[in-house]
Amino acid sequence: QVQLVESGGGLVQPGESLRLSCAPSENIFSANAMGWYRQAPGKQRELVAAFTSGGSTNYADSVKGRFTISRDSAKNTVYLQMDSLKPEDTAVYYCNARIRRYSFIARYDDYWGQGTQVTVSS
Repeated sequence: QVQLVESGGGLVQPGESLRLSCAPSENIFSANAMGWYRQAPGKQRELVAAFTSGGSTNYADSVKGRFTISRDSAKNTVYLQMDSLKPEDTAVYYCNARIRRYSFIARYDDYWGQGTQVTVSS
């Protein structure tokens, strides 16, 4: 069973940066609509940034101008560059993607990563 594997979380001080990465655990045919969500304690999971299936990007208003989503299509990998981090960015960050596992099966399924903790504190 393919999994999305996230990395790059950690503990930083306000104003610092982190870069998250997410990639499938095994070879796949293709992935689209890759993105990042987050969930803080006691809150619902929310969109942070994501690519649409058409390739455009969506950002939460709270991260516009500070976070940048990018991808390496050849590696089916998505990144989230987080700059000027604030304590309110503290959350578990989850990767999401629609994955087509095989060329001979024309179907995309929705996958989530296990989450990576980002803590912003002085």
